[in-house]
Amino acid sequence: MIRDEQSLSRLLARLADGDYHSGDELGECLGVSRAAVWKQLRKLDDLGLELESVRGKGYRLAGGLEMLDPQKLRSALSAETLSVVSALDILTTTDSTNSRALERAAEGRTGYVCLAEHQSAGRGRRGRTWVSPFGRNLYLSLGWSFEGGASQLEGLSLAVGVALCQVLERHGLTGLALKWPNDVLWRGKKLAGILLEMAGDPAGACHVVVGVGMNLAMPPEAAKQIEQPWVDLGSVCDQESCQWPERNALAASLIERLVSLLSHYHRTGFSHWRQEWQGRDAFSGRPVRLSSGTRVLEGIARGVDETGALRLDVNGELVRCHGGELSMRAVS
Repeated sequence: MIRDEQSLSRLLARLADGDYHSGDELGECLGVSRAAVWKQLRKLDDLGLELESVRGKGYRLAGGLEMLDPQKLRSALSAETLSVVSALDILTTTDSTNSRALERAAEGRTGYVCLAEHQSAGRGRRGRTWVSPFGRNLYLSLGWSFEGGASQLEGLSLAVGVALCQVLERHGLTGLALKWPNDVLWRGKKLAGILLEMAGDPAGACHVVVGVGMNLAMPPEAAKQIEQPWVDLGSVCDQESCQWPERNALAASLIERLVSLLSHYHRTGFSHWRQEWQGRDAFSGRPVRLSSGTRVLEGIARGVDETGALRLDVNGELVRCHGGELSMRAVS
C-alpha cells in the first residue's frame, strides 16, 4: 500500500506541470515497464482526474496541478509556528484528515497538522459528506490540546471562521460573510466549512481537531454531489478580478493563523473574536429557522453572545441557541 502511494505521488508530481510525458519517461520515473505505466495511469480516473493522451506525445493532465509541497509550506511558516507544529503530514489520499488528526490526539500529540490531496470520506457537520476531489481544494486538520476542558472551546468554530475570512481578505477577497456556526460564505454561497471534533476528558485535558474544507477549483463533475449553493475561490477571484493565491501559500497562511488562534484561545476565549464575527454576520436581523431532528424554531437572528451562542428573537423573547446539531436556514 505504501509503495503504491509513493508510485502514485511520483506519477502525479511528474504530470503536475500539465505538459505531455511519454510512456517511456513515466515508466522510468516510476521504475516500471511501459506496460505497467497504464495500470498506474488508470488510478487517476478513480481520483476524478482527467487524463489526456495523444499518440506520439504521451499523456498529460490538462491545466496541470499545484501539488501540496511540504518544503514550500514549511518555508512559508514562521519560526514561532514551526516551533509548536509537532508534525506536518501531506497525504496523497486518505479517508479524512480529521480522522488522522484524531488518531494523533489519542496519542496525546498537540500541534499536529494534516493536509490531503484527496479525501475518500471527508466529513461535514451533522454527518454530511464533504465533497473532496483530488488536488483542487484544501482539506486541512489541526490538532490542539487544552488543559481546562471543553468549556475553553466555547465559540471556537466561530473564531476559526473569522480567522479564515482574515486570511482570504489578506489575499485580496472581499464580500465574505459568516453563517452561524461554521460556514464561510461569499454572496450567500458556501466557500468553506469548519468541523470541530473533540477527544479526551471534557472536564480536563482534552484535544480538539479543527477541520477546514475550502473550495478552490471545484471540478463540475464533483460539484454535482453538492446539495447546497456553493462557490469556489477561482470563481470568486474571476468575478472580483483579484489574483488567485497559490495553493501552498494559502495553506501556509491558514496554518499560521490557526496556530496563532489556538495558541492564545485559552486566554482570550471567544470574546476577543466576537466583534469581528458580528461584523461579518450573514444573517443579522434576518428571519431564520433552526432545526434539529423534529424540533424547529423560528425567529430573527440577533448576532451572538460572548460564548458564541446565537441570539434568536422569538416573538420578542431573546433565546440563546448553542451549535451542537442545530442547522440554520434563512426564512424567505
